[in-house]
Amino acid sequence: MRFRLFRRRLTVSAPHMTVRNAMAWPLRWAFAAIVLGFCAAISLWAFEFGKGLAGLDTHSREELDRLRAEVVQLRAERDKTQSVVNTAGSLLTAEKAAQEHLAGQIRQLEADNRTLRADLGFFEKLIPASTTEAIAIRGLQAEALGAPELSLQMKWQVLVIQPVKNAPEFKGKLDLTFTGTQNGKPWMMSLPDGGQPLQFHQYRRIEGLVDLPPQVVVHTVSARVLEGTATRAVQTIKLSS
Repeated sequence: MRFRLFRRRLTVSAPHMTVRNAMAWPLRWAFAAIVLGFCAAISLWAFEFGKGLAGLDTHSREELDRLRAEVVQLRAERDKTQSVVNTAGSLLTAEKAAQEHLAGQIRQLEADNRTLRADLGFFEKLIPASTTEAIAIRGLQAEALGAPELSLQMKWQVLVIQPVKNAPEFKGKLDLTFTGTQNGKPWMMSLPDGGQPLQFHQYRRIEGLVDLPPQVVVHTVSARVLEGTATRAVQTIKLSS
């Protein structure tokens, strides 16, 4: 009989048995909460104790205030330096503009000086010479523009005066004659239309350009002042080859 009971307990027909804890689950949760709170309290205490040992709690706020003050001071110095840099840039720009303006004034003064020198030479030529001529040619100038092997131009300038006071009006014409060589042969040419009309009281300065044919080398230039068919003044210059 006992053997049957023992075998029955070993088979699937044996009665079920349930194992239960001695402590209920509300108590288990309460115990776990107490343990976690205790651990958190210990951790907080250890953190505060560590800060006290390191001196962070007493000096961190002072250090933060000091750093903030330094940041404010550095920003003020940066703004001051930026203002100085901007002022220096403005001064440099103004100085550069003043230098450019001064250089322009110097160039203008040099040009005015050259003009005054040219006018001085011009008026020096107006001084009456010891002559009894009623008309005189002063300052005949000519310059070739271009290369001889190509078609070139001749720039010329003539100053005609009456070297007497209260001179009457002169009416006539000015004629220029250019002489030289073309391809090694003698060559000569005058102003077109028989000359240029000329009318003045005391003085007259005339200038112009003349087109020359290719292969021409001008050696001399002659200027004549004509009144009707009569020649009143003549001047000839030689050009350098």
